[in-house]
Amino acid sequence: MLEGNQDNPEPLLPQKGLTPMAKKAELLEEAKELNLDVTDKNTISQIEIAIASAKSDAEDAAETPVKTAKAGKRSTKAIAEVEEKIAKEERKEAGDTTAQSEEGEARAAKGPRPVTRPLVERRGKGYQTAAKLIEKDTVYALADALELATKTSPSKFDASVEVHVRLGVDPRQADQNIRATVSLPNGTGKTIRVAVFAPEADHAGAKKAGADIVGDETFLAQLDKEEINFDILVATPAYMPRLGKYARLLGPRGLMPNPKSGSVAADVATATKEAKAGKVEYRVDKQAIVHLSIGKVSFGATKLAQNAKAFFDSLQSQKPTSLKSAYVKSTSISTSQGPGIKVANVVN
Repeated sequence: MLEGNQDNPEPLLPQKGLTPMAKKAELLEEAKELNLDVTDKNTISQIEIAIASAKSDAEDAAETPVKTAKAGKRSTKAIAEVEEKIAKEERKEAGDTTAQSEEGEARAAKGPRPVTRPLVERRGKGYQTAAKLIEKDTVYALADALELATKTSPSKFDASVEVHVRLGVDPRQADQNIRATVSLPNGTGKTIRVAVFAPEADHAGAKKAGADIVGDETFLAQLDKEEINFDILVATPAYMPRLGKYARLLGPRGLMPNPKSGSVAADVATATKEAKAGKVEYRVDKQAIVHLSIGKVSFGATKLAQNAKAFFDSLQSQKPTSLKSAYVKSTSISTSQGPGIKVANVVN
C-alpha cells in the first residue's frame, strides 16, 4: 500500500462538476480494474500517479518485441505453430469450414466433393441381384444360409462355398493359435495334386494311393528349378531335413510339410489317400478369422451341410482351455464372388 505523501499534502483540484469524494471513488474503481494496491487512505494524487504508472508499464510491455530462440519451444517457428493450432481450434469450435489458403480456396472453387456410392451399388449387376435376396440384418440358420448360398452365386462357373468364422482368440498366444485339419465327407470339389517326397521303397505305395508326383532326388531337382506343380506335399520325417533348403520357396506358398496338417507321416500312402479324399487344413489368421472352402455350389445344400458340420465339430475340438471369453464371435457364409450371409453360431 502506498504511504501518504508528507512532502506534497495538497490534493489535485477536482474536475469541474465532480466532488473530491466522487473523483476519488472513480479513481479507486479504475485502480481496482488495473489490480493496483491502493485504498481510500491514499490521496487522489497518489492514486492518479499509480494509475498513470501502470498504464505506462502496460504500453511499454506491448511495444517490447518478444525475444525468440533459434530452436525449441521459444523459436519463431514453434510459436507460429502454436498460434496456428489455437486459431484452428477456435475455427473448429465456431464451425468455420472456409478455406484458409489459396490452394484450399482453389480446391473449394471446383464445387462440392462427389458423393461416394454404397459398396453394393459399385458392384456388378449380378452381385446386386443376388444381394437383394439376402436380408442384411437377418441372422440365418446354417441350413437356410447354405440353401441361400447356392441361389446367390453370381458367378458363371461352379463357385466355391466358403465359411468365415471370427474367433475370440489371440493368435499371438501359442495356445490360442488355432491350426488343425479336417476330412470333409464330400471333399472340396477341387482336384488336389499330391506330391510325395519319400524313399524309393515308399514310391509304389504312394502311386497306388493316387499321388501325382513321387520322387526323391528327381523331386529335389524340380524344386531347384522352382517347378511347383502340386497342391500338397507329403514327406517322411527322415526326409524333412532335406527340405530345409527350400523353406523360403515352399513356406510362403503354404506347401511346407507340417505334422499338424498331417503332411509329415511315416505312412505316406495313408496321408496321400486322406489328402485326395478331401482332408484340408485350416488355421486362424492375424485378424483371428478362420477361412475355409467347404465345397462347390453344385454340391447342393445337403452335402454342403455335411461338410460344414464336420468343420464346425473340428473347430469346437480346438477350443483353447485358457480362453475365458466367447470362442466364436460371428460366422458368415459366401460364395467365391457372392455376398456374405450371416449365420447363427453353431459352435457352443
